[in-house]
Amino acid sequence: MRQAPAAFQRGHDHDQCVHDALNAAIVHCRQEGTRLTPLRRKVLQAVWRSHVPLGAYEICDALVAHGERVLPPTIYRALEFLENNGLVHRMASRNAFIGCNQPGAHHHGRYLICSACGLVAELPAGDNMDRFIAEAHALNFEARSVRVEAVGLCAACAAGGDSGP
Repeated sequence: MRQAPAAFQRGHDHDQCVHDALNAAIVHCRQEGTRLTPLRRKVLQAVWRSHVPLGAYEICDALVAHGERVLPPTIYRALEFLENNGLVHRMASRNAFIGCNQPGAHHHGRYLICSACGLVAELPAGDNMDRFIAEAHALNFEARSVRVEAVGLCAACAAGGDSGP
């Protein structure tokens, strides 16, 4: 049986998860010659603090709660930078964002979304996704963004427990 994604594992070290994601983003931005400004870093940190997709206004509220004075347009600009640099993914079905577990790698994603607790886990694209994209290309269609979202219950919610990180 395949191991559950980190977000769905009991005993998941969420602080380490956030720490690793921020370090990977810093390294990626340094390699790409882009700037992970203090605000962009705070927005990314707000996104990674939760494995639940967050909208711009929720991120704004989270930053205000931590003493930051920001307006939604500023958050949208930071999110645009983070998305364009492969550091977050936009969950179109929720108009919200989650952290990317493969920073800087522009890739197509598959997501498991728990409808009870809201946790989202990203899975590697895999062979089926590659075949789908190859079929699209064979039809002269350039697939720029492919997202597959499976909505259901994580193991903890299915068992009636709390699955929060």
